[in-house]
Amino acid sequence: MGFTNGLASVQGKPPLFSFGVISDVQYADIPDGRSFLGVPRYYRHSFNVLERAVETWNNQWKHKFVMNFGDIVDGFCPKDQSLNAVKKLVHEFEKFNGPVYHMIGNHCLYNLPRDKLLPLLKIQSVDGHAYYDFSPTPEYRIVVLDGYDISAIGWPPDNPSTLEALEFLRKKNPNLDKNSPEGLVDLERRFLMFNGAVGRQQMEWLDDILQEATKLRQKVIICCHMPLDPNVSCREALLWNYDEVMNVIHRYGCVKICLSGHDHRGGHSIDSHGVHHRSFEAALECPPGTNAFGHIDVYDDRLILFGAGRMKSTDMFFQP
Repeated sequence: MGFTNGLASVQGKPPLFSFGVISDVQYADIPDGRSFLGVPRYYRHSFNVLERAVETWNNQWKHKFVMNFGDIVDGFCPKDQSLNAVKKLVHEFEKFNGPVYHMIGNHCLYNLPRDKLLPLLKIQSVDGHAYYDFSPTPEYRIVVLDGYDISAIGWPPDNPSTLEALEFLRKKNPNLDKNSPEGLVDLERRFLMFNGAVGRQQMEWLDDILQEATKLRQKVIICCHMPLDPNVSCREALLWNYDEVMNVIHRYGCVKICLSGHDHRGGHSIDSHGVHHRSFEAALECPPGTNAFGHIDVYDDRLILFGAGRMKSTDMFFQP
């Protein structure tokens, strides 16, 4: 359904709630550079994008909370500056007049281990895990996944999650450089070290949460740094076990939307079960003076993303 039609259908009807969104700020106090694919990256300017985002959200006076979709600081940030860089970004987020919910990305974990990162992001963690949920209204539940639950980065070298991830990569990616997709075909190209997986315990937790939401007749919004649908991003950005996660999600009719970052380009798809997937455009890739952030108005039968600058507005209608 077109964005204009969506606006027309809800004109005059207030949303159940609204929240701000931004992803992949990847700030670093270093000169501009480029990605491995040659895409320009504006490491210092991304902080200015965040500043304008917070000012805009506050001026709109209606957002219940803000969601940051991960990668708060870039991996090229000098490691002796990592702690202060994360603190600087968190301080800027905290200028928002309301709660801010974070999720972790690979670049976060390049800078700080979980035991230092999660307290700074105020993520209430059990044994270092970073998944959680909350209900902003009785009608909706937000579920935040930890896509680096099984990961070769962020955990201590001898942690079972690290060892499981390294063994997984050894089997799935024959390259010496485990961040290289060379020789990998189609969906195999997601088996890279900068991605990760949802572990068994988290999968059981997700199933329990979705059972509970179904009983309470809540609609669910899934949030994860990495995308969960091959049609919303490049293959190289997908969660290792996105298919297993979606198999759990598709058992229930309560999940309406999956939101993500990591891919940087942004995208929107609707999967075979009618679940919307929206990956967000990266704040990092905004040339000076441009933006990539937005806010989402939540209704009983749709989410409407109002994007600023590079972030495209999107009307996501579903059967209530």
